[in-house]
Amino acid sequence: MFLFFKVMVMRPIRVGHIDLSFHDASAREVEKILEDFGHRVQRYTASHEVMFSMLGSDQEDMLVSAWLPASHQKYLTPMEHVVRKLTVLYKPFCIWGVPEHIPAEEVRAVGDLLKPEVLEKMSRRIQGINPGAGISRFSVKMIDAYRLGDAGYYFRPGTETECFGRFEEAVNSGEWIVIPLWHPQFLHHRFQIRALEEPEGLLGGTDKATLLTRKSSEMFIGEKALKALKQLYLGNERVSELDDLLQSKDSS
Repeated sequence: MFLFFKVMVMRPIRVGHIDLSFHDASAREVEKILEDFGHRVQRYTASHEVMFSMLGSDQEDMLVSAWLPASHQKYLTPMEHVVRKLTVLYKPFCIWGVPEHIPAEEVRAVGDLLKPEVLEKMSRRIQGINPGAGISRFSVKMIDAYRLGDAGYYFRPGTETECFGRFEEAVNSGEWIVIPLWHPQFLHHRFQIRALEEPEGLLGGTDKATLLTRKSSEMFIGEKALKALKQLYLGNERVSELDDLLQSKDSS
């Protein structure tokens, strides 16, 4: 009995987060609470598909976080019976946005991207992140639904660096571009990004960024730590700020 108890105490808590910077930022807040209760934390990071697969196959104890229901429910459904939703950390939503140097009277809604005067200036490349992200899946649908492809627009999946770096370059150069983005995210902490009106409702609405744990892992986490985690709420603005701080630290 004593040996079993000792193993429980010594075992690290395996925390996974999707390999995007704002998920990393919010995961660190979860990890701080676990460490406050004496836990060692073992971090994992990977793509959306891999992270949910690891949670379902008991390769991690917690996942920070699932955007439910629109973005990640399809990944959660196969394992929903073995996990528990602990708390909502923030309330994310996806956008197609443009930098503030693009006049609102010219580009206010997605449909405005087809105006002849806008087509003269707007880049046709919609540079996104990895294809498994909700915003990427939504953006592909947007191209088709609004017939943007007929005008030469196309969605290109890529890395965070490609997506965010392109936006910052456009701000510096005055280029007209559309960025598929979301709240919370560090670019919102640095720039004014205007969300385009999207009447078809293809961007998923507002999700709940939900902290997940495996039910079988709760005995290792402990009641007190679980109670503290259930009370954790960060909010969109705080996560954007934490993401920006993390980006600044990594680049210094």
